[in-house]
Amino acid sequence: MTDEPTSERTPDPKMRIASIVLDEASVVRRTPEIEHERKVAIFDLLEDNTFAPNGSEGGPYSLHLSIEENRLVFDIRNEAEDPHGKVILSLTPFRRIIKDYFLICESYYEAIRSASPSKIESIDMGRRGLHNEGAELLTARLAGKIAIAHDTARRLFTLICVLHMKG
Repeated sequence: MTDEPTSERTPDPKMRIASIVLDEASVVRRTPEIEHERKVAIFDLLEDNTFAPNGSEGGPYSLHLSIEENRLVFDIRNEAEDPHGKVILSLTPFRRIIKDYFLICESYYEAIRSASPSKIESIDMGRRGLHNEGAELLTARLAGKIAIAHDTARRLFTLICVLHMKG
């Protein structure tokens, strides 16, 4: 679910996510491919991200991501885990992209096992396109609440997809 890493060095080292916690309470068992994508997204996100909650003086932040009652919850805390604020978004605008993304990822993982390199490449291009669409939607939905860089949005979208598997 993640692609080649690109650099997005944070201009302000306080405006970043230093740790991330996914609500794993009801997550169904994940495939090895999805678990790998989760680990890569978290690693890449923590290595290089831009995350600036509106009106905040800075972090770094501990981000707790969860899904509650069809809503995506960004529970933002400081490094000491003290509450800093919450941003709650409806998941409804994300449903189609997440569904399509899961379908194309399944095709991609299947193709890796037996398809020609050109077929794998064309499926991967579609997968990356949907990933970018999800990241752009996330950026737009967070506008005015949290400023995030494109690569940060892509990695967060991956994690939202992983969380979405729980219901």
